[in-house]
Amino acid sequence: MLIHPTLRMQSWGFTIGSLLFALGSAPVLAPAIGTAAANTAFFVGSWFFTYAAFIQLILSGAATTMTDSGKPAIRAEWLAAATQFLGTLLFNISTGAALHAHTISGEQHLVWKPDAVGSIAFLISSSLAILILTRAKCYWAPRSLDWQSTWLNAVGSLAFGLSAVGAFITPSGGVEDASLANAGTFVGALFFFGASAIFLGTPRSPSKEPVESI
Repeated sequence: MLIHPTLRMQSWGFTIGSLLFALGSAPVLAPAIGTAAANTAFFVGSWFFTYAAFIQLILSGAATTMTDSGKPAIRAEWLAAATQFLGTLLFNISTGAALHAHTISGEQHLVWKPDAVGSIAFLISSSLAILILTRAKCYWAPRSLDWQSTWLNAVGSLAFGLSAVGAFITPSGGVEDASLANAGTFVGALFFFGASAIFLGTPRSPSKEPVESI
């Protein structure tokens, strides 16, 4: 049996995952469904993220290339996809632990730390994607779906980073800023949704424009 990953499969994974994260952090809905249901939505959503990020990693192509001087170099597109995939795995750990962690130590080391590092991985991945656009001199191309998706993902990654800051577990076991944590997750999920949903209407493969090596 052969499985052929496509951009549409990737987009559906990120879209569904984003909707589940938005569901678990929605300002009015989240308090109504309760913490357990919200954490379950995050956990399931994180696996859709991982599924989509794995497909994106496959579609990104080879990890290395040869420069004009004959030296091997890491492809920035692959590195961005690999970094994001790592971030989704950390979200799997964090959201899974949130379902069972009942101690302050568990919440600090198994929930918050993987969440924070995963958010940093998303920020690094988005920064690399922006670097690719910059090196290609694609500074302003609002009609380009790739350009739109890159910047929507960047804002989403920043919002997830702010969410991790707000979700810091204090020594007393409380959350540093619950409002920031929830708002960051909700806003980030909406931007990730937009970054992926724009590709659902097109069957095309990811663009194969020249990608800078690093």
